[in-house]
Amino acid sequence: MDAGSVNSSSNNKQSRYPLQEQFIQRKGSRENLDRFIPNRSAMDFDYAHFMLTEGRKEKENPAVSSPSRDAYRKVLAETFNMNRTRILAFKNKPPTPVEAIPDFSAAVHQSKPTKPRRHIPQTSERTLDAPDLVDDYYLNLLDWGSSNVLAIALGNTVYLWDASNGATSELVTLDEESGPVTSVKWAPDGRHIAVGLNNSEVQLWDSTANKKLRNLRGGHTSRVGSLDWNNHILTTGGMDGQIFNNDVRVRAHIVETYSGHHQEVCGLKWSASGQQLASGGNDNLLHIWDRSTASSNSATQWLHRMEDHTAAVKALAWCPFQGNLLASGGGGGDRCIKFWNTHTGACLNSVDTGSQVCALLWNKNERELLSSHGFTQNQLTLWKYPSMVKMAELTGHTSRVLFMTQSPDGCTVASAAGDETLRFWNVFGTPEVAKPAPKANHEPFAHVNRIR
Repeated sequence: MDAGSVNSSSNNKQSRYPLQEQFIQRKGSRENLDRFIPNRSAMDFDYAHFMLTEGRKEKENPAVSSPSRDAYRKVLAETFNMNRTRILAFKNKPPTPVEAIPDFSAAVHQSKPTKPRRHIPQTSERTLDAPDLVDDYYLNLLDWGSSNVLAIALGNTVYLWDASNGATSELVTLDEESGPVTSVKWAPDGRHIAVGLNNSEVQLWDSTANKKLRNLRGGHTSRVGSLDWNNHILTTGGMDGQIFNNDVRVRAHIVETYSGHHQEVCGLKWSASGQQLASGGNDNLLHIWDRSTASSNSATQWLHRMEDHTAAVKALAWCPFQGNLLASGGGGGDRCIKFWNTHTGACLNSVDTGSQVCALLWNKNERELLSSHGFTQNQLTLWKYPSMVKMAELTGHTSRVLFMTQSPDGCTVASAAGDETLRFWNVFGTPEVAKPAPKANHEPFAHVNRIR
């Protein structure tokens, strides 16, 4: 069992407001600068002294020169490398190649444009206050919708933050009997949002009209900590270990049931194709469910059951460039990121990260994976896939980074932690702008065969 809820600090809460930006005083830009010291091993002080003394004398007395003397000096200069124009050098010059045959392969490689290495900022570009954020590993309280609006649950209230203009609004505040909010998830349209509650209910809201559309009841018997959408199907996972597919268009909304977990379901993710569902639980189990085998009459049997993790499995992420590749992260007793072939159920790789894995996100534009962690560093780690070499470690949070979500363009990542802050990281860079395809010159009657 993984560490779940932790009491968060409540210092200075009276002066804090939700989603207000923090301004951090930075040190002077000229601090910690150092002078540049040239490479002394590449300098020839004897030659420098000669050029400053004897070389000047020869130029001042041209009468003593003759053709034979000039020819001798030229050969002597070539022999002792005295034809240099620079006296001070800042790096060693490469030796001249011995091979007389030119290397044509090198010219071919140089002709290919090399992609410049992306700069990854090590600090967050923006920090917002998130007072009353519930410090619970098993919940999912942060999501960024397709309309560029971020939703975050703080205690009994769901707030919306518009990333385009920074405006904050309150969607709903629940009473003590229903709250706190235990999960939030935007629908694909970016307008409707599902809100999971501690009292086992799920509410559907229209964020544009700020209106509740309906309550989903009768399925779960305890809090609903995980949600995910598959078109008009809302999948819910609860502390009771049950997973339900809810068709939000009909009155009898529960259309399929997935039974396989023995403890709380804390991770749910549909694949991009909508054919496979991954679920992780506090029972250390990871299941893969196939949509085609789902039954409305009885509980659906899992396609694969993975028992390799040794702690709760909350962090799940489907690969955007390989449909059957799933990444999963284990809790404090496991600390591993594992990669799965969901067609065969085989574990492709396992990496020990050294700390609790709270969330995972794939880069949509590059072969990279971002993970968020708990004790001891509370960092975000960017990995290169498939080598799993660390590219960067982003620090700033002072408590475990429980939740991560990605902007619609895939560039910015928002992270929320037990330190009651919401941070924005420009970790995935800017996607390359695709060049427009050249327009075809459509001639009239081009489909008619010509007779010549």
